[in-house]
Amino acid sequence: MNPEVRVAPGADVDERAVIGAGSSVWHLAQVREDAVLGRDCVIGRGAYIGTGVRLGDNVKVQNYALVYEPAEVGDGAFIGPAAVFTNDHRPRSVDPDGKQKRAGDWHPVGVSVGEGASVGARAVCVAPVRIGRWAMVGAGAVVTADVPDFALVVGVPARRIGWVGRAGERLEPDAPGRWRCPETGEIYQEIDGKIVESAS
Repeated sequence: MNPEVRVAPGADVDERAVIGAGSSVWHLAQVREDAVLGRDCVIGRGAYIGTGVRLGDNVKVQNYALVYEPAEVGDGAFIGPAAVFTNDHRPRSVDPDGKQKRAGDWHPVGVSVGEGASVGARAVCVAPVRIGRWAMVGAGAVVTADVPDFALVVGVPARRIGWVGRAGERLEPDAPGRWRCPETGEIYQEIDGKIVESAS
């Protein structure tokens, strides 16, 4: 284990996992084989990181979140407490003959989370689905469709109710097709129903 990684007593980190320097894995968390965590990640108490899951740098996975393989999470993303990333679009414990399904009897599908995105507490992301860069999923939402970059989505099923900037503040209209962050003053352009950061 990398000496620059902090693993709390009671955490279960497989020796085949790769964990970047400065990362912390807290009590009762489990990090499975072949998972890859970037630098300066925080894995909260009781969180689960599945086999082969990939996390970028500076990712926070809060207490009791469940991140099932083959999820991929970008740099700086936030996964809230008790959030769940599913991996089976048609889950069954047994096959049509009543025999218990094994690892080779189904094909896992994953959740992809873009850079800087946030998934709120107890949200459920139903794979396969992509959460865009800097998007924000409200607490308790159920995401069943891709979320655009910078979108703010809430509800069951999740629907877009606005746009957010990098600071996490809801963007305010500034001019037709133009949005402003009330915290930073940054300008965003809306083009064909999508938000992009303005160069000016």
